[in-house]
Amino acid sequence: MDGRTDDQVLDAVGPRLRALRRGRGLTLADVAAATGVSESTLSRLESGQRRATLELLLPLSRLYDVPLDDLVGAPRTGDPRIHLKPVTRSGMTYVPLSRRPGGVHAFKLMIPARPEPAEPAPQTHEGAEWLYVLDGRLRLLVGERDLTLSPGEAAEFDTSLPHWLGTADGKAVELLVLFGLQGVRAHLRTGPRTGRDEA
Repeated sequence: MDGRTDDQVLDAVGPRLRALRRGRGLTLADVAAATGVSESTLSRLESGQRRATLELLLPLSRLYDVPLDDLVGAPRTGDPRIHLKPVTRSGMTYVPLSRRPGGVHAFKLMIPARPEPAEPAPQTHEGAEWLYVLDGRLRLLVGERDLTLSPGEAAEFDTSLPHWLGTADGKAVELLVLFGLQGVRAHLRTGPRTGRDEA
């Protein structure tokens, strides 16, 4: 046990639900429409004027895509191992390292080796991205810039600019990526910039 009473656990549910909703950029009306729970009930639940019940938390858990234990802040029990679920997209493997909705999402990205250079296909979307190269040489296109990053180098950019990631030399690349929507940015403070442009 973590030392909290049942009342203290329940009192923390409302603020947690409000933070999840705001982190997703949703209004009470949006949540009500998606879950079938009335706006007034959601408002009272978030403000602590109404106690959480399983009937109320289940649709919210599905909407926010978080386990019930996370909604109530229950202490973790049982198997301490984290079961990561890799996703393969456009030939690259993404391993999610964070589960909370909203805010900054962390994942490990693995770009496989390939005998022929990939044809860049820059994309744009809302948000900001920070990446750190763990292994291999990464080719990063951002706007008009064509960069090569080696292990230990990092980059940060606005994803509304056309951008593309790939292997710089045909060998596999591994990197850590932090991605935030709605201008949420990760910040790394180090010495002077040492990145090299390689067009």
